[in-house]
Amino acid sequence: MKITIIAGARPNFIKIAPIINAIKNKQNEGFDISFRLVHTGQHYDKNLSDTFFEELNIPHPDINLEVKSGSQAEQTAAIMIAFEKELLQNPCDLVLVVGDVNSTMACSIVAKKCNTKVAHVEAGIRSGDLTMPEEINRMLTDSITDYFFTTSTSASENLLKLGSNPENIHFVGNVMIDTLYQNINRIIPPDFWNELQLKEKNYIILTLHRPANVDEVSSLINLLHGIDLLVNDKKIIFPIHPRTQAILSENKIEFKNIVFVLPQGYLNFMYLIKNSFAVITDSGGISEETTVLGIPCFTMRDNTERPETETIGSNTIVGTSLENLKNVFTSFLENEPKKSGIPELWDGNASERIVSILLDK
Repeated sequence: MKITIIAGARPNFIKIAPIINAIKNKQNEGFDISFRLVHTGQHYDKNLSDTFFEELNIPHPDINLEVKSGSQAEQTAAIMIAFEKELLQNPCDLVLVVGDVNSTMACSIVAKKCNTKVAHVEAGIRSGDLTMPEEINRMLTDSITDYFFTTSTSASENLLKLGSNPENIHFVGNVMIDTLYQNINRIIPPDFWNELQLKEKNYIILTLHRPANVDEVSSLINLLHGIDLLVNDKKIIFPIHPRTQAILSENKIEFKNIVFVLPQGYLNFMYLIKNSFAVITDSGGISEETTVLGIPCFTMRDNTERPETETIGSNTIVGTSLENLKNVFTSFLENEPKKSGIPELWDGNASERIVSILLDK
């Protein structure tokens, strides 16, 4: 079996690492399976891409398509054009895509038009919010996928409702958690840990990247000022996305508690998450890791494609209103953190299940 694995953006790198490890394990057991790793270049900043390959021991990509940035249409088209050439030159039995970024959708379409089967890892998750580009990517990818690997029973149920073949839907668990478990003993503090006098539970992690939160300057500044005042005795560490940094650099604004730092590699960022007091984010993926680590997470969105992180885990959806965040966070400070657990099959073995299933196809 020849598999082409697609990686394009930061979450992809974290998800493919354990899958590659699982393939290598099967090779060592004598199975006839190989992979070709294609990096689309969707994320091209070193701190958002190359660092993850180095830290997670992912082999150097066989090719980097180097599509870089652009509008949704420009980037998707560039990926499709470049990947079509790649796939025609290096045919395979299966194209494996992960997550919901532009690379996932674009490469799935190309593969199917080249009569190549597609496996989608993290299939079936839905937010119900069609204003999110990722939701469109999920819907389109799942509509043409051959093999679905889901992180939860609710994701599997979503696919069944759409008429997907039950025989091709496999609830395997969460590969993001595989990576977390495989590297939890390797996480290390960032260079600024001592300089900022950080200690366990004396700081909050903040991440913002969604256009609704960061693209309008006055709204972003207002949001940051509000968050800055939430906890007087704790620092707020904000690994800032390059796009957000560009917006804020044009305005000379000072904050009492917020400290801006560069985007972090995986090992540093997980160390920060694991030792934090709480996390405030608009990311979906981070809520998975905080759930397993038992860190209170407050997600500034009106919905989530990962409902298990709220129903079972430590995540709380607070909406996009600063006032609502204040109310929820104040209540959190005044009361005990809610009881949480770890979702079914988030046990570190999802990747092994995926590769075993593919070998049976």
